[in-house]
Order: sequence, then C-alpha cells, then structure tokens
Amino acid sequence: MAIRRYRWPAVGEFLDRTDDLARLEQWWDSSDREPLNLYGRRRVGKTWLFRRFADGKPSIILVADRTATGAQLNRLARDLEPALGILPDLPDVAALFRALYRAAARRKILVVIDEFPYLLGTTAGEAEARLSSIQAALEELRESSKIKLILCGSAVAQMQRLQAETSPLHGRLVPLCLRPLPFAQTRVFSPGLSPAEQLERYAIAGGMPRYLSALSGGELAAALATQVVDRRSPLFNEPRTLLSSELREPATYFAILAALAEKPAEASTIAATLRIDGKAIAPHLAVLEELRLISRFLPVGAAPNARGCRYRCEDHFVRFWFRFIAPYQPDLEAGASPEAHIRQVVLPSLADHTARVFEEALLVWVRQSAAAAPPLVGPWWGPSLNPLRMRRERFTEEIDAVGLNGNQVTVVAEAKWTGRPMPATILTDLRDYKIPALAQAGLKTTPQPHIVLASRSGFSGGLRQLAEPDPTVRLIQAEELLQEID
Repeated sequence: MAIRRYRWPAVGEFLDRTDDLARLEQWWDSSDREPLNLYGRRRVGKTWLFRRFADGKPSIILVADRTATGAQLNRLARDLEPALGILPDLPDVAALFRALYRAAARRKILVVIDEFPYLLGTTAGEAEARLSSIQAALEELRESSKIKLILCGSAVAQMQRLQAETSPLHGRLVPLCLRPLPFAQTRVFSPGLSPAEQLERYAIAGGMPRYLSALSGGELAAALATQVVDRRSPLFNEPRTLLSSELREPATYFAILAALAEKPAEASTIAATLRIDGKAIAPHLAVLEELRLISRFLPVGAAPNARGCRYRCEDHFVRFWFRFIAPYQPDLEAGASPEAHIRQVVLPSLADHTARVFEEALLVWVRQSAAAAPPLVGPWWGPSLNPLRMRRERFTEEIDAVGLNGNQVTVVAEAKWTGRPMPATILTDLRDYKIPALAQAGLKTTPQPHIVLASRSGFSGGLRQLAEPDPTVRLIQAEELLQEID
C-alpha cells in the first residue's frame, strides 16, 4: 500500500486563512486521535482550506454526493483502490471507516471526507443508525490507527448536531467552524483598489472568498453584471440555493431576511411587517441564528435580559441580494438589462447599503485603537432626554459606537458614508443630546469622553472649527481608518 503525498495544483492561488491553517497544523502535529469536524457555509472556503492543508501530506480525499448509498459506496471503493492497492469491500458506511482506519495502521495519513452528511441517509432514523455504526468503528480501531480524519460539510445545522449530547459522536469530534473573513483579511482579494473601494466590495460580497473572488477585478458595475445581476450569472440565485439546502420550508425565512435587508429590527417589528404572530416568529429567528445568517444584539452596556433586542442580517451578500436582486428577479429573468438595473437601482443606494459596514469597521477600529482601546465596544440606542420626549422634540437617540470600561463611557464615535462632508450637527448632537442620554440610561460619562468622527467625504468647515480647539475630538477620514484596521 502506497499512499502518496497529495499535491494541489491551485496551492499558489490560496489566500489568507493563516489562523485556520495554523489550527489545522497544530491538530496534525498533536497526538489527538479525535476526528476534526470542519464545517461552515457554502462558499466560505472549506474545500480550498483542507486541500491547502493536505498539500504535501500523505492524504486520501473523498467526496460524498447525493446518490443512493450502495452506488456511493461503490464509487468510494473505486476512489480508494489506488491508495489501498486493492478494491475494498464496502457493504455499509461503517465498513468505509474501518477501511480508512486500517489504512493508517502503520503510518500517519490525512483522510478528508467532504460533504459528510450525504453519507448519513435522508431520514433522521438512517442518520442515527449510521452515526452509531461509525461511532462503533471509531471506538474499535482508534487506538490502533494513526489516522488524522476530517469530516467536512456545508450543512451547518447538521454538522453542528454532530456535537450535540444526543449525537452518537458527541465528545468524539474536535469542532472547527470556518467563518467568513473579516474585512482586514479580505483586502488581499483586491490589492489594487483603495481602502474605500475594498470596503464597498466587501459590503457586497461579505467575507466569503468565492464572492470576493468574483467581484475582485475590473469595474464594480461590470463585475456585478456578469457575476450577480445577469440571470445567467453564477450568483444570481445563490442565497435561494443556500436556504433551500438548509431549510425544508424556506418561505418565512426568506421573508425575515428580506425584512432585515435594509436595517436591523426588533422581533415585534419583523412580525408586524410579515403579519404573523410574534411568538410564531421566534423559532424561525432561532434557526437563522443557528445558521449564523442573523444575530441579535442589545445596546452596549445593557443587561443580557434587557428588552429592546434587535436582529440584523450578518451576511452582507445575503443582505445585498435580498435588497437589490430578489425583488427584481422576475424582471431580470424576463430579460431586463443587468447594466440598467445596476445603474438605476443598485448604484444610487449602494452608499446607504455600505454605510452599515462602515459602522462595523468603526467598531473594529475603536476596539483596536491604542488611544482608547476600551474592553467593551458596541452600538448604543435608547430614549432621548426625558424633557425633550415630554415636549415631543426628540424620542430616541442612537450612537454608532460606544466604548465602555466597566460602566464608564470612555469613547463615543459616529461614522458617515455619504457623498457630502460631515456637518457640525453630528458633534453638537453628541454633546447636547446623545451623551446626556447615555448618562440618563445609567452609564457613567466623564465630563469630556473621547469623541471620534469618521467620514468618507471629509468634514464641513463648521465641524472643523468646533473640533479644532477640543483635544478630545478626533476627525478621521474613512481611508485612514480602514488602513489602520488589522
């Protein structure tokens, strides 16, 4: 038996993921006998990651598919024959694992089973029985084998359930969830663009390597037309395919994501928009949270059980698609011009779509800033000052970023991604209304907390005049802020 070292032809094209590769190498070098459970959304880069990791190592890479079990096992047996030197007899899934474990009896080898859930059948009963048989095979041979086994899958919920207490593999797997890349790590996909242009493409593609690669080159409008908006483009139906692969009845989930495409909202607001009972929406929100498509968050400094929790769509490409593609798909499928759609629908509102991503970049910058570096940073919202509410002059206040040290406000920050210079009212509103509202909400504010104002298009003369004599105020251009994030 001669299991060759795997050579991946695309190894030179692999970008970033240094932390994830380091984690895999640590697992490879350890004496840990537990298989690794590598999972994550479609297009997040799992296949490229494990192939880059396998490059140069004695490896067997198998890919399951949606076929009948018998036909699938026959194909996997043929795939294994060159490595094993014989055609293995695989009457069932457990036999496949026994053959793999025995192949590594004398030498450490890497084995990857991609799309592992396809081996488990189509019903819960089949999955339970097959997982039990796999568990028995692992227990039987784990001490006599040097195998390093990776189970990989894109069905996030199903892969997560492998870790659950009710799963036969509970406690026997090392979990590694591959997440979308943060903005700073996506810049390698478009090194020739300015930081602002890079953020704009990140606001569309999110941290998914496949989407980033699709939008990395040339003019943005042309890339959107050929990759996303044209009915024949590869990403035209991507979120629909994603949700249909994870969910049996996706209609309500579609409606929730559409409602969150423009801005975050409370569960009651989402329910009212969808005209469904507030209690009925809770399980759907929980499922989307489990899939990491949405998240819930509170104003920074609020108690975990506080009211007013909001939900937001965490995937920027899904958010873009539900805002700019899904409502117009019938027309686009009927032959509407992609270029005209981008010019008339996408580009006029793209700055508004990108604004939220710039606010997230501001949060990261505040967390990393050497000048402030508070331990807790997040957006804040709450009631306006009581006298103003009583006079019906102002009702609520929001601040893009508030940094807390304990209960002490150390920094407040606002971000604007518009085509106009930031006006002086941003600073006066912070001083006169928003910072006092923080104190009214129970947070401690120093007489002069640090104020950071970040703008894509610079600052008005009036704002500069107000900020110049105040050492606690910093005006920072978007390009500079984005370059400083790591």
